[in-house]
Amino acid sequence: MARRIIDITIPDLTGRRALITGASDGMGLIMAARLAAAGAEVLMPVRNPRKGEAAVARIREQVPGAAVSLRTLDLSSLDSVSALGRALLAEGEPIHVLINNAGVMTPPDRQLTADGFELQFGTNHLGHVALVAHLLPLLRAGSARVTSQVSIAARRGRVNWDDLQFAHGYDGHKAYSQSKIAFGLFGLELHRRSLAGGWGITSTLSHPGVAPTNLLAARPEIGRSSDTTAVRLIRWLSARGILAGTPASAGLPALLAATSPEAEGGVLYGPDGPGTIGGAPAQQPLYPPLRSEEDAARIWQVSAELARITFPS
Repeated sequence: MARRIIDITIPDLTGRRALITGASDGMGLIMAARLAAAGAEVLMPVRNPRKGEAAVARIREQVPGAAVSLRTLDLSSLDSVSALGRALLAEGEPIHVLINNAGVMTPPDRQLTADGFELQFGTNHLGHVALVAHLLPLLRAGSARVTSQVSIAARRGRVNWDDLQFAHGYDGHKAYSQSKIAFGLFGLELHRRSLAGGWGITSTLSHPGVAPTNLLAARPEIGRSSDTTAVRLIRWLSARGILAGTPASAGLPALLAATSPEAEGGVLYGPDGPGTIGGAPAQQPLYPPLRSEEDAARIWQVSAELARITFPS
């Protein structure tokens, strides 16, 4: 089956500073290259410097003269997040685009971050919450677009309020779903608070659909020694243009949300194909678990306490 070419036009981003997490491979790397090609100065905070250097080299091959640089960041460590925040505040340059893209998915066994949080909740959610808090002055100075990457796993499930760290009865899929629901609720609350407080930040959500990225691939560092059956199936479907997207198309909803003048705050963007698995990026109804403003305010408060950060009242 011939694959339909899907793309969007990214506006001129010359003079804009963009930061994207999880940009050392997969769709994050492709998004970083697209931002650089549009003229943005792209910051790529990475955990693995060697992998990051290879990613920068690839971008510069594709985009000669690209303004792209590495920073150090381990989202599973609040100290690392704080250190990046201090370094960027010292640079004093406004941030105009922040794409919270990095994540970890379904470790087979329960693992903890450096701060004692369940790995997915601590990395996918709390690490990014802390990053937004530390960068808030720069985001406000840049009237930033903040785009937070969730997942179709947030369509169902719930926040396990009585056991956020899944200390009892760990289930990797439920914990992953919770991390993405919590993060989505936070992103929506960020937009509401920005409007109420005059912060000038536009916060949106995006999801990539289903594509052959590294989330379900072999990850020895989280206890997955080989590719999952799911990722092998996704690769097969993607290669044949059946339902699933590609790493390039999967990044388009986030790029649309983060750069399009028509993109609205407080909404979700994702692929428009069957089951929102693949297709062109478009605004989509909020998933039911993301619709409670009470839950959003609660996760905002709980997350700030856990991440040891504060936001303006």
